[in-house]
Amino acid sequence: MLRRRRARMADEKLELTDPVHFANAEQHRAAIKFFNAAFRAEQSGLRQAHDLADEVATWDPELGEVLRLYGDEEGWHQSLLEEFLAHLGGNVMPMGRVTSLLFRLYARAERMETIVLTNLMFETIGSTTYRLALRRARHPAVRQMLTILTRDESFHVPLNVHFLEHVLERSSRLDRWRLVVLHRLVFASLLALPLASRPKSRAFDGIGTLELSRAYGAHLAALFNHDPKPLLRPPWLLLKLLGVHRSDIERSGKEVVTSVEAAERSANRDDVRVTAL
Repeated sequence: MLRRRRARMADEKLELTDPVHFANAEQHRAAIKFFNAAFRAEQSGLRQAHDLADEVATWDPELGEVLRLYGDEEGWHQSLLEEFLAHLGGNVMPMGRVTSLLFRLYARAERMETIVLTNLMFETIGSTTYRLALRRARHPAVRQMLTILTRDESFHVPLNVHFLEHVLERSSRLDRWRLVVLHRLVFASLLALPLASRPKSRAFDGIGTLELSRAYGAHLAALFNHDPKPLLRPPWLLLKLLGVHRSDIERSGKEVVTSVEAAERSANRDDVRVTAL
């Protein structure tokens, strides 16, 4: 399926005939900041996936190819975002201090389980942000760009869970303990990330700081909620302080987005229906 997806990537083009108009200069700058952050996330995902592919291919050539094809999709998103930024009248800009710190730490990760888990969590918050932004997006080109990113993340999230399961099969008890600690640290960092991102992007997407933190918490907590004995448990006390409760997630009837079935449903791009949060 990944081979077929790659073969069809060139068929999908951004519809950039009409200029995107903004209410004011602040909203214009915020839109450029928003899509710059998306660009950096795809850039980082591409690099890490291809680095992992080379390593994994030595013990599982097929999984190595899957990782490389997955990285190719991240690279395609990167090229689309670069084109879209130019259409907005912007370009790729240096990252802010907080974002730069996060991605520098991510780039320094060397253990496979660390890289895959971190990427899974970044894919999850990316999808959450795009779907929230879709609620207020009106211009067709903006909606198309957000829809492409959201649609493909619906496949990338369960794909990263698949990677993580395979990597953990080769991990020691110490590796798993390290992963639990990392999960808590990254989880808490991502809940705090809106404090840095909202001043830059809120004028474009209209998403509030607490609203985004809660959405991140709920979707990150739901990743392994279906597992009766999860290795990676969310920090429920911290989530409760934000107003996110375990019972709310269980009652919400959220589909198991990390399952094989979810991956199969979203593998064919034409069959994926993207909805706003």
